[in-house]
Amino acid sequence: MKVLAIGDLVGNAGIKKMKKEIENIKEEENIDFVIVNGENAAEGMGMTEQNFNDILSCKVDVITMGNHTWGKKDIFKFIDHPKLIRPANYPKGVVGKGYGIYQCKDKKIAVINLIGRVDINVLSENPFIVVNDIVDRLKKEVDMIFVDFHAEATAEKIAMGYFLDGKVTAIFGTHTHVQTADEKVLPNKTGYITDIGMTGPKYSVIGMDIKASLKRFETTLPERYKIAPGECILNGVVFDIDDNINKVKSIKRINI
Repeated sequence: MKVLAIGDLVGNAGIKKMKKEIENIKEEENIDFVIVNGENAAEGMGMTEQNFNDILSCKVDVITMGNHTWGKKDIFKFIDHPKLIRPANYPKGVVGKGYGIYQCKDKKIAVINLIGRVDINVLSENPFIVVNDIVDRLKKEVDMIFVDFHAEATAEKIAMGYFLDGKVTAIFGTHTHVQTADEKVLPNKTGYITDIGMTGPKYSVIGMDIKASLKRFETTLPERYKIAPGECILNGVVFDIDDNINKVKSIKRINI
């Protein structure tokens, strides 16, 4: 089995880029299952109902979120959709769900969404404790577990990788919008990469307009962010799974 994870969609430009490329990727890589991070789909912050429907039209299996989950009020209309998950370590009682279980071929696949706590301005529960409890509940119920860890700090992501090594099929980082070159299969056969990157404007500051970004850094004055114009890139990874043991054989970075 092959699982494709696509990095943070930035604005309508990112969604259009995915629409343009995803069928070719599925065909060329023989993809069976697709996970997409959509928390920046609404021009950088949150996701509207139209964004959600546009992403679903690409026949993705799961949409994950992050620190901008509640960026658009629209999300409360579809937060309980089975293909949408938000960070599992939001406080108890928050609407939505932190993981989902999906059928693909003859396998049951769980996808868990987590958010980091280092340098992210979100009051969340400890992701290590939360995910450990979830994995303990799921391990006898599913064949594979994938984790999208939406976090800022590289060290926190790497630590989570080793914490979950051997407990989950794969863990991939999102949020920083910069694809890392550290993809690996950890000692206990869990696939890992610190960040899968973004799908959005190539010539930008993590998807945002360069001039607006520079003004904020140069002057420290508030400047409204906007999506950068022009050519887009698509970042992601393909996990190649050994179906006999449900472990990752290899990881391939996608950069189009």
